[in-house]
Amino acid sequence: MVEDTDMKEVEKVAKKPAAKPAESVPEPDLSVLLKRNVSLIEKAVNSKEPRLMGRVLRQTGVFRKKLTAEKIEAFVKSTLPEGVVMKPFLLDSLSSEGSGMQVDVPSSGKEATFLPETEIYACLVVILYLIDQKHYEKAKAVTTAAVQRLDTFNRRSLDLLAARVYFYLSWSHECLNTLDEIRSKLLALHRTATLHHDNIGQEMLLNLLLRNYLHYNLYDLAEKLRSKTELPESRSNQQYCRYLHYLGRIRAIQLEYTDAKECLIQASRKAPQAALGFRIVVHKWLALVRLLLGEIPERTMFRQKGLEKALEPYFYITQAVRIGDLNAFRAAVDKYQSVFQTDKTMNLITRLRKNVIRTGLRRINLAYSCISMTDIAAKLGLGLTDDVESIVAKAIRDGAIDATLDHPNRCMYSKDQVDVYSSQEPQGAFHARISFCLDTYNEAVTAMRFPPDAHKKGLESAEARKERQQQEQELAQHIAEEEEEEEEDF
Repeated sequence: MVEDTDMKEVEKVAKKPAAKPAESVPEPDLSVLLKRNVSLIEKAVNSKEPRLMGRVLRQTGVFRKKLTAEKIEAFVKSTLPEGVVMKPFLLDSLSSEGSGMQVDVPSSGKEATFLPETEIYACLVVILYLIDQKHYEKAKAVTTAAVQRLDTFNRRSLDLLAARVYFYLSWSHECLNTLDEIRSKLLALHRTATLHHDNIGQEMLLNLLLRNYLHYNLYDLAEKLRSKTELPESRSNQQYCRYLHYLGRIRAIQLEYTDAKECLIQASRKAPQAALGFRIVVHKWLALVRLLLGEIPERTMFRQKGLEKALEPYFYITQAVRIGDLNAFRAAVDKYQSVFQTDKTMNLITRLRKNVIRTGLRRINLAYSCISMTDIAAKLGLGLTDDVESIVAKAIRDGAIDATLDHPNRCMYSKDQVDVYSSQEPQGAFHARISFCLDTYNEAVTAMRFPPDAHKKGLESAEARKERQQQEQELAQHIAEEEEEEEEDF
């Protein structure tokens, strides 16, 4: 009976029709997506909600690679009415990009409501296409014209779009290696954004100015600007990550390695996983700063997915510093010198030579109770011109090694090693970990967001209080009447 029942169930299952495969939903046309963004811009302006404008920029980034000259030209013609200042300029910049095919634009009898935000958004779409096609000269011209057009407006709903235009203005000039030409313009825009209380523009322009200064190794000017500029309280995570990265680079050049390490660690933790290029740059500087502090970065740092090839030169530098091999250090520097110069880290690499020597001396100090200066020079790979005795004496004075010098015999005598747990090092390490946990907690509390007027929801209005009191009185009266009826029944 059990077998018959099982066979019947199998037959029922076999007779069931197979499920139809889910039909793939066709993707909407690019022109439809652009029109949706325009409608969303109008909604953002009417509701005065900046988050909707951020959604427009995110959606534009999704279909950015699908932009074509013909589609953008049709979008500009159908969206911007006649008489708009930027319309002929945008069409002219796209005229030589398309295939020459004429696109019929449906004309509506009623002219649509025009907003300056729509005009700037059209400029931004054209700029994105030109930059993706590597037409940096045209992108530079369009961004310059868009910035001039933005100077004629003073609308808070334009802040997010204006900040993105400023970014591409700097990017196009950086691709053409003409960043110094717009430095005065960026300073003027930052001053205007500060006067207008444009927080989004302030943080964007501050980062662009810091990048401008660091591009030409003007670290002193970058520090002066940073020290005299206040960060807005409501800052975005992306711009704050960039700011921490630039601040870490400035601190590293100024020999403030501890502060540089903290800034770079925060930047690496706050950076999104999709920002691979930014994470690579931060990890390069962080590895060098840790080496300059006497720390050895973990191997997992160089084995992260997508970072192996970019961090390979710094991995060999770390290996040379870890074992204190000056010859391996020289070989790595000579092999990857062009990479370090491109990354603008050659200055820090040069400083690491002393760390390599100190690491080698520390290993020798642990291995030998007494060793001559000639043997030390041979093991470290020092040349004949180097004063080995002065190098060892400086390492002893700085506390890198625990030894004494015998000047007449030109020898170094190592002292017995002291138990590290009897020193203050464990306490310092424990304090650093506790401080990190507390800082992380404070940053998490600071980053929490609450909806507007959330604290007022617990407070009832006068009408609600009056209605509640009336209901309580009616309920009390009803209870009293029931008690009287019960007494009469008794």
